[in-house]
Amino acid sequence: MHQSQCTAPLKLQRAKPDDDGRCQLPLLHTAGGLVGGDQLSVNIKAGADSRGLVTSVAAQKVYGSVGRSKQHPKGRWASQECHFELATNADLEWLPQELVVFQGGLYKQRMQVELQPKASFLSAEVVRLGRTAAGETLNEGCWRSSLEICRQTPIGRQWELVDQLELNSEVLQSLHGMGTQPVFGSFVWAAPDPLTAEVMETLLRNCRTDRANLEGSMACGGLDQGLVARYIGPSSQAARQWFTRLWARTRQLRRLSIPQPPREWPLQEEGTFSQERFTKNHQPPVASPH
Repeated sequence: MHQSQCTAPLKLQRAKPDDDGRCQLPLLHTAGGLVGGDQLSVNIKAGADSRGLVTSVAAQKVYGSVGRSKQHPKGRWASQECHFELATNADLEWLPQELVVFQGGLYKQRMQVELQPKASFLSAEVVRLGRTAAGETLNEGCWRSSLEICRQTPIGRQWELVDQLELNSEVLQSLHGMGTQPVFGSFVWAAPDPLTAEVMETLLRNCRTDRANLEGSMACGGLDQGLVARYIGPSSQAARQWFTRLWARTRQLRRLSIPQPPREWPLQEEGTFSQERFTKNHQPPVASPH
C-alpha cells in the first residue's frame, strides 16, 4: 500500500499480505451503523500490477429512518459512494461483510469501477432486509444499488456492466421478486481477459455444482468478460458460502492461490477453500485470442 487517508467514521486498520502477496485491507466503520442522512465515500486507486482485497471489520447496519423525525416524516437516506480505479494488470477484490437494513431503513449506494486493460475487479455483497430474528420486515424501508463497470480498450471506453437494483417491501413480497425471502446477494467478476466459450461453460457448470447443500435460490451467468451471480434466500451464511466458492473459482482461473478468509470474517464452512475441492473437474484457463 503506497498511500492511505481516512476520516471519521471510517478507519483503515492494519494491512497484511496473503500467500500471493495480495494486500488485505480491513475497513472499520467506527460509528457502528448508519442513520438517515449519513454519507460515506470510499475511493480506491490500484496501481499497475498491484493486488488488493478490501473487506469490512463487521456487518454494516442501516437503522430505521421512516417516521422517526417530525422534520423528515418520510425518512432520510443513508448513502455510500464507492469509486475504484484499476491500472493495467491490477487485481482488486471488494468483499464487505453483510449489510442489514432495519425496518424503515433507507439506504442507497453507487459503485463506479474504471478498469484499464487486463485489470480484474471482483465484488460480492450480501444484504439482509429486516432483522428476521426479531420478526422485522422492511416495511417502508428500501435498498437501492447502482453498479457501473467500464474498461479502457484500444477502441475507447467500453461498458462491461450497468446494474441498477431496488428492493422494497413490494419486491420483497412479490413472487416475481424476493418471494418473501429476506436475503439478497450479488457477485460480480470483471475478468482481466475474455474467456473462451469452453472455459466459460466449465466455470458456469462448476459454479452451479457449488450450490450443493445450500439453502436458497442461486443463479449465475456469463458477462462478455466475466461472471455475475445472484442469491435469494433465507440465509446470509448460505449466500456467503456460495460466493466464497465462486471467489475461489475465479482465483483459480487467474492462476492464483485458493483464498483464505480474512481474520475479520465469521467462521467459514470446513473445506470451502481447500485445494482438493477445486482441482476436481477443473480445466486450465484459456484466454480468448481477441
